[in-house]
Amino acid sequence: MLNDKRNVNGTASGASADHECPTASNGHFVGPETEAGRVEASADEDNSLDAILVRIGQFGRFQLINYALLCVPMVFNAFFSISYVFTASTVVHRCNVTQCDSPGSVYEEPWLNFTVPFKNSAWDSCSRYESTLESQSPTFSEPSTKFCAAEYFGNRTENCGTDFKFRDEEKTISTEFDIFCKDEWKLSMVGTVNNIGQFVGIPLGGYFADRYGRRTMLAIAGGLSALMGVIRSLSTNYAMFLCFEFLDMAVGSTLFPTAFLLAIELVGPKRRVAAATIITIFYSIGEALLGVLASQVQNWRWLLRVLYLPAILHVLFLWILPESVRWLLCRGEEKRAAEVLRRAAHINKRPLPEEQIEELLSNNRQKLQQANESQYPIMQAARFFAWRIANCCFCWFTHTLIALGLSLNSVNLGGSKYNNFMLNGFVQIPGLILPLIIMDRIGRRYSLCISMLVCAICMAASTAVGSDDYAGSLTLFLIGKLAITCSFQILYFFTSEIFPTNVRNSLLSLCSMIGRIGSMLAPQTPLLAKYYEHAPSILFATFALVSGFLTLGFPETADKVLPTTMEDARDLDAARPPLSEDSEDQEMPRKMC
Repeated sequence: MLNDKRNVNGTASGASADHECPTASNGHFVGPETEAGRVEASADEDNSLDAILVRIGQFGRFQLINYALLCVPMVFNAFFSISYVFTASTVVHRCNVTQCDSPGSVYEEPWLNFTVPFKNSAWDSCSRYESTLESQSPTFSEPSTKFCAAEYFGNRTENCGTDFKFRDEEKTISTEFDIFCKDEWKLSMVGTVNNIGQFVGIPLGGYFADRYGRRTMLAIAGGLSALMGVIRSLSTNYAMFLCFEFLDMAVGSTLFPTAFLLAIELVGPKRRVAAATIITIFYSIGEALLGVLASQVQNWRWLLRVLYLPAILHVLFLWILPESVRWLLCRGEEKRAAEVLRRAAHINKRPLPEEQIEELLSNNRQKLQQANESQYPIMQAARFFAWRIANCCFCWFTHTLIALGLSLNSVNLGGSKYNNFMLNGFVQIPGLILPLIIMDRIGRRYSLCISMLVCAICMAASTAVGSDDYAGSLTLFLIGKLAITCSFQILYFFTSEIFPTNVRNSLLSLCSMIGRIGSMLAPQTPLLAKYYEHAPSILFATFALVSGFLTLGFPETADKVLPTTMEDARDLDAARPPLSEDSEDQEMPRKMC
């Protein structure tokens, strides 16, 4: 299921709060929390630029065209980051029963009742009943042979060996590289390696985006990721596949944060929340579309080529997409920044006086000259907010574990795994929109708590629903997925509001980094179902329940100004009356930090 303003190298220390440059990464990208969650939290040098954006149109034709282009990398990022659900999935299979199976036999046969155990609503994929015959014929050519009868099989089981019968025509690396039964951990390892690649790639991508530009990073990362995906489709062994899975995400994971940041930097201040929400929805649409494509292309090699080859077109961004004006100003490239603004005004058919551009450039020069480096008091913050930081890290871990874990386990529900995965993607859309409705009505803290408890209840209830009740289990799954998506979106905003300005980026990075551990473990959760069918649901319900109640330990931030100092952040725990329009005007200088 990630933008704030930071110094050029994307680290937690750098320019002071009054002179920070926008960055594509806060160490680990975490979503719309840092810019969209703080629509008014821009530094002083942004005031003139925001005024120009208001004058030329906050979301005019120029922004709309480029915003539509930026939705494309979001879709491809969904393809890249979770395609392993289908390329590295196990295929439904059962043991080949020597006495009964012939070359023409299929997955379902009438004699399976006494030859293969029935486990978790399906034929056991890795064991069969032992034959009671002391010596068997080396081959049995027909399933109707006299030895294929119940009296020739006992109750003891044995491992399959290496010969299997498959239910579907689907081809994955499991069938290609003979990864079955005791080796199935290798399939789950693909997801973990994928997330390790993201762990490495997101901060590196943020650094290069800050240094060489948002547009350049989008074009190069998209093109390189396309190349890695195509090479991966040519893999001759498991090790080669795993290597290029890592390299793919090491270069391609930056698509989401970079496109996200470019999108919100395009629009005016009053449109940033909407821009952040809408562009995030396209990631969910990408997940749903992945399910559609996987259902039509069931050979993993061709699926990768269908997903990755079109991504080569990312290189066209070098010519058709404008660079971020904020980044250009931060780098002192005034001429290029002015050209982008003039072009935007022309396309939007709005006047833009040259005097206003000159004033913006003059102010920007002064800010760059006055910028100074300072170390943030991170150790003091750790003493002040030890409980809050620990709670936040645990909350992030829980959300990444459950959100990704549910997506991965959706293919293990009954019915068509492709339909389940499509529904898993589509149900996230209302989950992303719902927070905009409830956060200001019932507050951040209660919204977060209630959403997580709903998820916990659905996961717990799913353990009481029989595996043969497909409609019931699917309904509970989708409600749980919607709830965790909703709470994750709230967490994006909430995390950026509970820490003071001068350590906000650093602590946000820390929480996101701990959260990434949850996403690394999530691909291993389907293995738990091998031991107990409802084990993943119980795990998710437990974490959601515990973390949901712990969120009540956070301070409420609705209708409160963003904390500037340590004392401001600590005072969030104290009951304070909501801001009136007059008090909001009085506090505006603090809200601009």
